[in-house]
Amino acid sequence: MNWEWSDIYSHPLWMVSTAILAIIARAQRKALWDPRACPVKLNGKTAVVTGANTGIGKFIALDFARRGARVILACRSEARGTAALQEIRESTGNQNIHLRLLDTSSLDSVRRFAARILEEEKELHILVNNAGASDLLKKSAPARIVNVSSMNHWRGEVNFDHFHGHNLNHVMDATYNHTKLHNVIWTNELARRLQGTGVTANSLHPGVVMTDVMRNYNFIIRFLFNLVGFFFFKTAEEGSFSPIYCAVSEEAEGISGKYFNSDCSLVLPAPPSRDPALGVKEYEFCERLTAK
Repeated sequence: MNWEWSDIYSHPLWMVSTAILAIIARAQRKALWDPRACPVKLNGKTAVVTGANTGIGKFIALDFARRGARVILACRSEARGTAALQEIRESTGNQNIHLRLLDTSSLDSVRRFAARILEEEKELHILVNNAGASDLLKKSAPARIVNVSSMNHWRGEVNFDHFHGHNLNHVMDATYNHTKLHNVIWTNELARRLQGTGVTANSLHPGVVMTDVMRNYNFIIRFLFNLVGFFFFKTAEEGSFSPIYCAVSEEAEGISGKYFNSDCSLVLPAPPSRDPALGVKEYEFCERLTAK
């Protein structure tokens, strides 16, 4: 009897066994560190979380709120930010949740946001993904800065022309990869400059997460991403585990200038981010670029 591969793939037993294997793979996807098992409380602490109206950012803000922190949601959309604020308040019972508008693509918006935080907040203990109020963090030490990068930073390259929009390759995720590499380089240099202040700065990879980050890709790519992701990728809540670990866990206390993977383990980042001279150059370049 002659069999064709198409006969095998179309056989009901093949489809059933594939589905069972996928379900088992999804069920076995467990984090090594679970924030729900972490007893740390944040009463009396203030935290700023950018992009907190959706995805990973919202789950981070939700966790901080459950721990009793005063949480500031830094969001671009007032409508979506307000919806997230109400949801977090209702879910946690913590009414000390506040919305501040921030468009990170606009330096003017970043400056207004930072100025308002400095004016309104007496202390700032946790900063997730925003680097506009380091002076206040120093006054509030011990404090932590957490920058969400990606394992894709290994595929990025350093070209300072990119900061001016030159020589960029917009194919797939090339620009994203470059940006995530700069996140790690800059964070490591920031950590070096914060030594002795009581403020730590670390970067991390949250995992391959099912969020709306793919919303700008075409339908076919989004469909394949969502299909595979349903079984093998992390949910937005699971993607928040490593940022929360860096921000609140006792295990991460005092650690600075490091890179964590999605299992909350310390790993080496890409070689360029381990180059101290490059870190100094990038930091000073960014200072000049963002100066008024």
